Amino acid sequence: MRRDARFRVEPHPGDPDFSRRLTLDRPAAGRWLSLAYAASRWRDPVRPLLRFLRADGAHEDALLPGPVLGRAAWIGLVPPGTETILLAAEGFRIEEARLLGHVAMLALGARRRPGKLPVALYQWVRRDQRRLRSTLRIAAAVTPLSGYPAWKAARQRAFEPAFDRAGPAPALRIGLAMDARPDQGEAVRRSLAALLAQDHRDWRLVLRWQGGAPPGFLPPADPRLTGEEGPAGFPEAEAVGVLAPGDVLSPDALALLAGAFAGPAPAALAYADAEIAAPEGLRPRLKPGWSPDFALTGLYPGRPLLLGRALLARCAWTPGEGARALLLAAALAVGPDPVRRIPRILCRCLPEAEDPAGHAADLERALRRAGSPATVARLGDAVDLDWPLPEPAPLVSVVIPTRDRADLLRVATRGVLRETAYPGIELVVVDNGSSQAEVAALYAELDRDPRVRRLDRPGPFNFSRLVNAGVAASRGEVVVLLNNDVAVLRPDWLDAMVRQALRPEVGAVGAKLLFANGRLQHAGVVVGLGGRAGHTLRNRPAGTPGHLGRLRVAHEVSGVTAACLAVARAKFDAVGGLDAEAFPIDFNDVDLCLRLGEAGYRTVWTPRAVLAHHESVSRGPSVGPARARFEAEAARFSARWRAVIRDDPHYHPAFSVTTFGEDLE
Repeated sequence: MRRDARFRVEPHPGDPDFSRRLTLDRPAAGRWLSLAYAASRWRDPVRPLLRFLRADGAHEDALLPGPVLGRAAWIGLVPPGTETILLAAEGFRIEEARLLGHVAMLALGARRRPGKLPVALYQWVRRDQRRLRSTLRIAAAVTPLSGYPAWKAARQRAFEPAFDRAGPAPALRIGLAMDARPDQGEAVRRSLAALLAQDHRDWRLVLRWQGGAPPGFLPPADPRLTGEEGPAGFPEAEAVGVLAPGDVLSPDALALLAGAFAGPAPAALAYADAEIAAPEGLRPRLKPGWSPDFALTGLYPGRPLLLGRALLARCAWTPGEGARALLLAAALAVGPDPVRRIPRILCRCLPEAEDPAGHAADLERALRRAGSPATVARLGDAVDLDWPLPEPAPLVSVVIPTRDRADLLRVATRGVLRETAYPGIELVVVDNGSSQAEVAALYAELDRDPRVRRLDRPGPFNFSRLVNAGVAASRGEVVVLLNNDVAVLRPDWLDAMVRQALRPEVGAVGAKLLFANGRLQHAGVVVGLGGRAGHTLRNRPAGTPGHLGRLRVAHEVSGVTAACLAVARAKFDAVGGLDAEAFPIDFNDVDLCLRLGEAGYRTVWTPRAVLAHHESVSRGPSVGPARARFEAEAARFSARWRAVIRDDPHYHPAFSVTTFGEDLE
């Protein structure tokens, strides 16, 4: 049964995060809650957070999608025993609340994702409540990227002057450049019509025809349109961008972009989301926060994009060089200056053919302008260029904590010592009380290799403490944390990780890990996925490109798994290593990455290091007391990193955190 519920939202004093309380007119515990809510287009669409409180003080949190189109929707089960529902959602307007029973949820899920119905019924018969809950949420609330047009239509909201109230209009003159061919006259007309309809009026466009304007083409009679050559077309511009024929800006696009250049910390660079009018239909380009490596390799900021005058001067760019050259130059020149992402779809673009040769030529030109050979070397692996390791290569200490399971450890150590091409390796095995004869026999073999050191650390299993002990006893300039259930698949894996770890701005480095069946196990960690942190695109085919092609190249992420993690020793030591008190077994790796981030270091995942990971085979699943311990560590992680959970900068707020990534919710 599905019923609209009367509700009210009231202040909730005493908790600075959960500052409001949602009260419904009937008991909600054990039922499904459907919410529709809105936020001003001028607010960052940070994800709302619900907290379901029980009488004993225990709670469960739910992370909701951000209203990136002005409106969003969420469906989730209110846990049994819930007495109070709190919200961390300042500036949001709840428009609708509904309560649904399990039968109504089954019907809704069957209508939206009929393929999930047999799975849900099977779980219902087996009384597998946890999996049933997840299946019903996915079926009823999650949309694949291919369903973007319908998802967009359900979430777009008409402009409301009283609600979508902007601050003072920024006084910013914007200069835009567009190059066009004679066969693109109609596309140019569409772009100009959208430009003339902009809320922000202070702009100038230089329109350059390559080969002459098409016969009969008459541009609108507007003094802001000019055909002047070169940068003289906007000498007074305070921000500059490039448009392509067929780009259709939303009416508030320039106003929202201009707002990024106002205030006490104006941006040097600002960009926003877009959608592509492809032959198969509209598809979104939902962009992560600023990722310099990914900007160079994947060109993901695309259009719309504006650069401030000072950054433009450092780029030494002229309009005739095109949008790609401008983006590459900006990614190299922006440095620590502020970059603003506007997670709103502000432009509809036409599809463009991939141009790897042009990309490489523009990148080479940008690297030459960037300066010294050291700059090129520093960025080599980031842009998938081969460059040599230092000579001699720095010593790398591979630290493997282990207990028993000689079959797994033999594969892992053989991979490090015999199947890895890197020239300078020290292997540190930290034994946590193994008792099997097979392990003793393996240790007798390993002890004959001078590259191997072994520490005996018996006692209760504390992964963080074992790793910290291994690192403290090692000698390498770079340390690699490696699980005992990992198998080397390519001999160059360690070269790729060390190149990244040696970059001054990089902290933790993660690898591409595959399940035994060849599907993805680890392609980076999203903070907030599953409510706390999870592996994105888990169990997808190994060759999955990822949204915007990000899995094809090295790029920034918020976290990587310690199953295979490289980091310079000095950086590991500077943040105190793994937190053995708060996170003895779980979340310690993501916590390390986030603390490295606070210290100014980026976390990078690279597809060039490929290994197999059997994922906790030696430790087993968390059930009973182990599950309680996991939940306690999860609660500590949530409390420490709540702000990142609500807004992982490398994961778009429109993406679902229920599935393993890149579905819409």
